[in-house]
Amino acid sequence: MLRADTVSAGYGGRTIVDGVTLSVEAGEVVALLGHNGAGKSTLLRAFFGLLPGRSGHVEVEGRSLDGLPPRGVLLAGLAYVPQERSVFPRLTVLENLRMGGYALTDAGLLAQRIEQALDLFPRLRERAGQLAGTLSGGEQRMLEVARTLLLDPRAVMLDEPSIGLAPRLAEQVFATIRDLAAQGRAVLLVEQSVKRALAIADRAVVMEMGRIVLEDSAASLMADDRVAKLYMGAAGKAFGT
Repeated sequence: MLRADTVSAGYGGRTIVDGVTLSVEAGEVVALLGHNGAGKSTLLRAFFGLLPGRSGHVEVEGRSLDGLPPRGVLLAGLAYVPQERSVFPRLTVLENLRMGGYALTDAGLLAQRIEQALDLFPRLRERAGQLAGTLSGGEQRMLEVARTLLLDPRAVMLDEPSIGLAPRLAEQVFATIRDLAAQGRAVLLVEQSVKRALAIADRAVVMEMGRIVLEDSAASLMADDRVAKLYMGAAGKAFGT
């Protein structure tokens, strides 16, 4: 579904991501792990066409994303929810959703997609007429995810979706991520909570210094003492101790 081959990217002539190759299949959640500065967020931005100096190849369902601007990448089937809040605070929830479907010329299809998004997020349906800026942090994150679905992307990338959220709201966001995969979408997830990420992921990829250094099933990495010590500060065996 989502495939990247030897992708390199950076800022101001400095390489941050160096020759990354990975894939995410339909219906799969892949967690992208690593310490701050490992290049995780840069990789997502590179995939989405936000770093014009990117080299390598990226595709979704066999369709090349190389050279496309972010709007073209989105229309080609890859959605991106950045770490920073991106709702339009002075627009209502419903107006935000309509903005997400800006490229749909069929009003009936847009209405159908909005209904599907609201079915996935009943809390947003309850607040459809409320200004987005007055929503809680978790509700705003839900709105961001819902808005990305209006163009029916085949692959979705999320950067730190639980950051700043209370545990209860974070759990709701993680449940939604599994729902996205259950719909047949490929999901690439960057998440600060390694334990939570591995709990909902099918596979995980570990980055260090802009390169992939480890890749395995989430269950295997959950039981890997090295990963527990490096990313959780755990002294015992893996994450269960």
